[in-house]
Amino acid sequence: MRVTWRPRLCLAGVMAATVLFATPAARAAEPTVGHLTDLVNPFIGTQNEGNTFPGATVPFGMVQLSPDTGHRTGYDYSHGRIRGFSLVHLSGVGCRLGGDLPALPTTGEVTQTDYARYAAAFRHDDERASPGYYRVGLASGIGAELTATARTGVQRYSFPATDKANVLLNAGQALHKAVSSRVEILDDRTVRTEITGRGFCRDTLPYTVYTVTRFDRPFTAYGTWDGGTVTPGSRTGSGGAYLRFDTTRERTVTATTALSYVDAQGAAANLRAEGRRSFDAVRDAARRAWEDRLGTVRVVGGAEQQRRTFYSSLYRSFLAPNVGNDADGRYLGWDQKAHRARDFTYYQNWSLWDTYRTQCQLLGLLAPREARDMAVSVVRVGEEGGWLPKWGYGTVETNIMTGDPVTPFLTNAYQQGLLKGYEERAYRVLKQNADGVPPARVPMAGREANAEYIAHGFAPYDKDRPRAKLGDSDYHQGGSVTLEYALSDAMLAQMARGLGHTADAARYAARARNYRNVFDPSTGFFRARDTSGAFTGPADPARGVGFHEGTPWQYQWLVPQDLPGMVDLIGGTRAANERLDAFFAYDRLLADPAGTAREVWVHGDPYAYYNADKYNPQNEPDLIAPYTYLSTGRPWQTTDVVHAALTLFTDTPTGVTGNDDLGTMSAWHVLSSIGLFPVQPGYGTWGLSTPVFDRVDLTLDRRHWPRGGLTVTAPGTSAADRYIQSARTDAVPYQRTYLTTPALRGLRSLAFTVGPRPSEWGTSPGAAPPALT
Repeated sequence: MRVTWRPRLCLAGVMAATVLFATPAARAAEPTVGHLTDLVNPFIGTQNEGNTFPGATVPFGMVQLSPDTGHRTGYDYSHGRIRGFSLVHLSGVGCRLGGDLPALPTTGEVTQTDYARYAAAFRHDDERASPGYYRVGLASGIGAELTATARTGVQRYSFPATDKANVLLNAGQALHKAVSSRVEILDDRTVRTEITGRGFCRDTLPYTVYTVTRFDRPFTAYGTWDGGTVTPGSRTGSGGAYLRFDTTRERTVTATTALSYVDAQGAAANLRAEGRRSFDAVRDAARRAWEDRLGTVRVVGGAEQQRRTFYSSLYRSFLAPNVGNDADGRYLGWDQKAHRARDFTYYQNWSLWDTYRTQCQLLGLLAPREARDMAVSVVRVGEEGGWLPKWGYGTVETNIMTGDPVTPFLTNAYQQGLLKGYEERAYRVLKQNADGVPPARVPMAGREANAEYIAHGFAPYDKDRPRAKLGDSDYHQGGSVTLEYALSDAMLAQMARGLGHTADAARYAARARNYRNVFDPSTGFFRARDTSGAFTGPADPARGVGFHEGTPWQYQWLVPQDLPGMVDLIGGTRAANERLDAFFAYDRLLADPAGTAREVWVHGDPYAYYNADKYNPQNEPDLIAPYTYLSTGRPWQTTDVVHAALTLFTDTPTGVTGNDDLGTMSAWHVLSSIGLFPVQPGYGTWGLSTPVFDRVDLTLDRRHWPRGGLTVTAPGTSAADRYIQSARTDAVPYQRTYLTTPALRGLRSLAFTVGPRPSEWGTSPGAAPPALT
């Protein structure tokens, strides 16, 4: 069975969300039967800037073969023309990237070389997608099917009867800015390209990809183009190539394209290793790979839409990071030299400012082998490139976003036991990053404002300071950067302590309290300080400056290392709860949870980050904010807020809250639905809330999780019965609102009893997650 998309009005999505929250879930639902992949809808998030893609890929695959419709990140459900099916797409990113080698089948003479002009019309009622497979009928009468292996994309075209069936391979256009391209027709079945591009949210250093495409039968004619000039019979060009087939008898043409970030030899080796199977065999293998991956989580109960959105989010959580080494183990390091991965798989594509909050913890839980290799890959970036990354694509640093997200990413891997054998190597590059500023010779910006932060205890806000390197500047976001640095210092202190570096641990722990240096007692909120040390910008916390993609209202809870200290600054628990209630519009939320989520929290535009005093579930800065109630003695309010936010995830193209950011928002959805959430990112603390399913069975890798599995139960959980009355761990009563990673590792079961009203569970003084400072 293939997932079929049926268009729905946006209003239907709002109504479905309201029903989802207001209608009790089925209490005696049977476990999911059939294929879990049938529950996944890849079209979720393809409209209203979720920026997901519906095409074919395998878990963490190098290739994401998907249609491009003219949106800057690839596909937009509101569009009606396909420019091509290209090899590289990053799920949920906010800026243009990838889109390499868009291919499109056509018929007739080749007269246009601009894919915006030769784009093919299509209709959604003739479009299907499921994990590892995509199909669409084009208005030209041609059918296109896509599937993938880790390093190849396979396309099968069904043409009408004609002697002029063409496949256009466009090397000169992509989602990124083109720098150079070259195409070579090697023989009557094979085409090779070399494509160099640059750009993301801002300009970047150039990067190059290499491809080789092999057709399943000889073409009858060919040609290339340069600019707008098409040259029949030419074997080389800078713009692209067309390959012609006679389909008067055999209607189908299959093309397999291998990708490499190393060199042309790497692409050829990847084709030899993964490009020998039929389209149907590759599609079946991709489906099995996704079935196995999704099968690490089995849920019982919940409404059908909850299960569909849950497994769709789980699917998106496994899309990135992506395999970076070729089949022979070679990869291009950040020193722009070829290296070989001998005891691990090398991964790339690091949206760390986003993923350190949710997705890396989920992968450490459900995919520890891959998560280990991902962490090792980041360590290798630091060693080979000279400094740790912030937002890396392929082999280059984009320096997009600010703060120090790589530290909690790696300390989380350490706390989850994923860095065995690499602990000290990881610590060395982390310490270098925490105590210094990258030299001019490396492209990474690191902690750009570290000198002032270490000397004065805060990163200054200096909006007029020129950028020293490509990307964003920490000086332009001094308020939030101070909070991010302090968070990272706290997490590094815990790692240093665990490794026996006691002096370092004490030093970092002291710096973890630097969040206090940007707290303005006159406003009761965080506030940026200028280079002289004076508080700067509007005093109104809904309008404060120097906070990246957010406001002081939204950043006030980003002190997971010391929430008790933050609560004291605000004026105590009562004042903190009053402020939280205002932040979440809690009174209105109780009366209309889904309406509050869509009409009060969400402001329509996914990029409306500023001038707000309410929770923004569409972006990362306050993702952990709903769990703050666990530290203020009101754990039931965490459930109220979390369950309201979950209504924003729907089975529609607009069913993702803002950019998915390489699985960050999807991982938030998955973890919050299970009832386990990383409330101190970079450390091993999991906050507890009411699951939305009666039962969740997690299959865990025994090499990292000795029990081999964890079962979370909440019989009868529903919108009406959503409050935890009691909890048991392996049948032993449990009163705290959190679990640590070591405790979780030793568990087989976590059982909640739920009811219609809040209880005393989790309200005792010792029930809250402890401070780390």
